Amino acid sequence: MATYQKILVAVDLSSESEVVVAKAQMIAGPAAEIHLAYVQEPMDNIYVGIVPQSAAFSGLGDLETQLEGGVKTRLAAVGEQSGIPLECLHVLRGTPAHEIHRFADENNVQLIVIGTHGQKGLQLLLGSTANSVLHGSGCDVLAVRIRAKDK
Repeated sequence: MATYQKILVAVDLSSESEVVVAKAQMIAGPAAEIHLAYVQEPMDNIYVGIVPQSAAFSGLGDLETQLEGGVKTRLAAVGEQSGIPLECLHVLRGTPAHEIHRFADENNVQLIVIGTHGQKGLQLLLGSTANSVLHGSGCDVLAVRIRAKDK
C-alpha cells in the first residue's frame, strides 16, 4: 500500500490540534510533506447582520490583522512542537471548508486530516467543517475523532 506523501492538517488551534497532527504523522510516509493550516474567517462574514455598519466597527480590518498575528504565533507553536517547518504553516482567510479544498487542490494534497467531535442532533443537521470538507474534497479525508480523554 502506498503511503501519503503530501498531507494537509487543518487545525483549529485548540489543545486538540496536537492530537490531530499526531495522527497525521502516524500515517505519513517517511518522506511525507505535512502542512498545517488554520482558516481565519473574515470578521465581516462572522458578524454580518449582527453588527451594524458604523464608525465603531470601521476598525475590523485592524482587528483582523491583530488576530492574525496571534494565530500565526499559536500555529508556529503547534508546528514547532510537532517538528513541522515554518514554510509548511499556513493561515488561510475565508470559509473554512472552501479554503481547505482550495489549498488541497492548488497544492496537490493527497490527504486532508481534520478533527471532529462527532456531532449529534441539531449540530449534525447543520453540518460541521469536517463534514463539509469530507463531502467536497477531491482527495482522501481522515476525520480524527476527538474524545474527552484526548484533550
